[in-house]
Amino acid sequence: MNNDTIFALSSGFGKSGVAVIRISGNGLYDFFEKISGHKNPTPRQAYFCNFRDNTGDLIDQCIMIYFAAPQSFTGQDVIEIHTHGATAVINKVFSFLSTNNMRMATPGEFSRRAFMNNKMDLTDVDGLAALLDAQTDKQRQFALKSMLGGDSETYNTWRSKMIEISAYAAAILDYDADDLPLNIDKKILTQTRELYNEIEKTLSHYNISHAITHGFNITLIGETNVGKSSIFNKLVGSNRAIVSNTPGTTRDVISAQIDIDGFLVNLSDTAGLRETDDQIEQMGINRTKQEQDSADLILHIFNNKTDTQPDNKTIIVINKSDELKSKTNKKAIYTSAKTGAGIDELLNAIRKHLHDALDLSDNTLVINTRTHKLLTDTQTELKSAIEKYNGNYDIFAEHIRAAADNIGKILGTITTNDVMDATFSQLCLGK
Repeated sequence: MNNDTIFALSSGFGKSGVAVIRISGNGLYDFFEKISGHKNPTPRQAYFCNFRDNTGDLIDQCIMIYFAAPQSFTGQDVIEIHTHGATAVINKVFSFLSTNNMRMATPGEFSRRAFMNNKMDLTDVDGLAALLDAQTDKQRQFALKSMLGGDSETYNTWRSKMIEISAYAAAILDYDADDLPLNIDKKILTQTRELYNEIEKTLSHYNISHAITHGFNITLIGETNVGKSSIFNKLVGSNRAIVSNTPGTTRDVISAQIDIDGFLVNLSDTAGLRETDDQIEQMGINRTKQEQDSADLILHIFNNKTDTQPDNKTIIVINKSDELKSKTNKKAIYTSAKTGAGIDELLNAIRKHLHDALDLSDNTLVINTRTHKLLTDTQTELKSAIEKYNGNYDIFAEHIRAAADNIGKILGTITTNDVMDATFSQLCLGK
């Protein structure tokens, strides 16, 4: 980590009532006195200031706060300047700071300094990145738990257990049995199996973590002219998809994101399924099949009598119910996109699927591609330790140490520059 003093806009850029500019570096106390005009400032106290440049010209009237190291976000001295949110004011402040031996921060550089100063670990950073991307309340809750150390606590507990198991395995080789806890060999094997099962359970929830952070995929399928686009528009609340009596109107996947009970839902309207010689329409049908394969939930739309039954991944919807004389499929939801009948029932059925699939999130870690790979490697090492357990404690201990190292890489206690670069580049300027 270099010792440059860095700055960035921590609030959104553009016209606003207030803009927050953050500065981080070493020994910023004197600089704060200079720009704030307040002598002997108290850390964490807000000061109203006439902010002037090096020539004495007024830049803006603003609020300034000084955070003394190490009691700050980055662990260094930090200054926050709360100016008016005009572009001209922000640019003037940036220009002034640049002439005072400071530079613009790179994306994620503030968080990287916090990591280097032991203010957060990499799982906290992953949680922060997820929080900054949160669009729904469930995403906010999920990411906040990780950012505030919920995931770190789990990983640290696992790693501590692995280090202890490895130490006992090594001790078995060096000490007499009378000097060790009773049945320690059986205990460390049992503990290893328990860790393996815990990590296996965590990995089984990866799809839940992915669905919460990236959205739950719902795809509408059905033959042409069954009203898929009309139902799509009803669920979205706007006319996103073209509705026509002409078969094959929808030729590509039309997508929209909606919030249902705090869950982000990726809703996709697809091309109608039918035999066709139209090359472009056939491409759309091929994409429909791809969407169907990747969907978390399918809304299979019909517009007439069908005996098709739902399953764990499919809701059967019979549309144009206003034109039907009878409703014989007790497991289907009857709707009319024309009158709106049945749409609330369909939404309730979707809500049930969402909660059934995703309500395990309280015990689910935020797992991204990086952590998924390292957890999988950890599980492999634990499995090898268990399978090769034959009295050779040296090999057993080596597998456990490798598993602990993988957890260390998740936390960032063992890491490389390329891993850190990829992790912190997720974040925006000012974070």
